Amino acid sequence: MEDKRMQAQNIILEDRERLSISSVLDVEEFCEDKITLETSLGYLEVCGADLKMNKLSVETGELTIEGEINSIIYTDESSKQKGSLLSKLFR
Repeated sequence: MEDKRMQAQNIILEDRERLSISSVLDVEEFCEDKITLETSLGYLEVCGADLKMNKLSVETGELTIEGEINSIIYTDESSKQKGSLLSKLFR
């Protein structure tokens, strides 16, 4: 598993409609307007509209997303919220 985290990563965006990403380790969240991925370089959020995952290869870590792509953002693993706001208030 540690070898996968050290792989180089490529991101190719074609006409804001097709996104190819390498070194994807896991899909954390998927909905029509946001996809959150764990990659070898950290968490990656893809935001847009009508997003669809067309190709996902677990063996190679390749992922293809199609739809209207508005943003691609890396986030820190430590900044991911664990649980809802209410669960944090009532600890």
